[in-house]
Amino acid sequence: MPRLLISLTLSFAAAFAPVVQAQTEGAASATPSARLSPGDQQFLQDAGEAGATEIAASKLALTHASDRQVREFAQRMIVDHTKLARNLDVLAKRHGITAPPAADTSVIGSLQNLQGAEFDKAYIEKVAVDGHRKAVALFEKESESGNDTALKAAAAKALPVISHHDEMAQQLAKTKAAS
Repeated sequence: MPRLLISLTLSFAAAFAPVVQAQTEGAASATPSARLSPGDQQFLQDAGEAGATEIAASKLALTHASDRQVREFAQRMIVDHTKLARNLDVLAKRHGITAPPAADTSVIGSLQNLQGAEFDKAYIEKVAVDGHRKAVALFEKESESGNDTALKAAAAKALPVISHHDEMAQQLAKTKAAS
C-alpha cells in the first residue's frame, strides 16, 4: 500500500504541474475582468466545497477513526485534496475569486461527535464513497462541457486521480463491510 500511496501522490502532482505552470505564467496577462460562465463558477464553488469537506473530514478521521486503513485513506485524501485545492485556487484567483469555499457543515457536523467504528462507518459512507462519487460526476461534467479552457483542462487532469480515489473508497467500503 505505501508504494501505491507514493505513486498516487507523484501522479497527482505531475498531473497538475503543467496546468498550474501555464496558469501562473498566464496570470500576469489575465485581466480581472476575465469572467467565468455560471457553470464554470459553479464548478469552482462545488469542487472547492467538496475538497474542503474532504480535507476537514479526513483530518477528523486521523483522530476519530479506529481503523488503520481508514486513517491511511484519510491521510492520502488530505495530501491529494490539498494539492487539488491549491491548483483550483490558482485558477479561481485568475478570475478574481479569492474566497476559498467552506466545507459542508452538515457533513462535518454529522461526523464530529462520532468515534471509533461508528465514525469509520459514517466517514466511509458519507465522505469516501458518496463524496468521491459526486466528485467524479462533477469533474467529468466540467472536463466535458466546461467553457473555460484552463478549468476544463484542470478537471480532465484531476479526473483520473479522483476516479482512483473513488475506486479506493469502494474497495475500503467492501473490505470494512466484510469484516
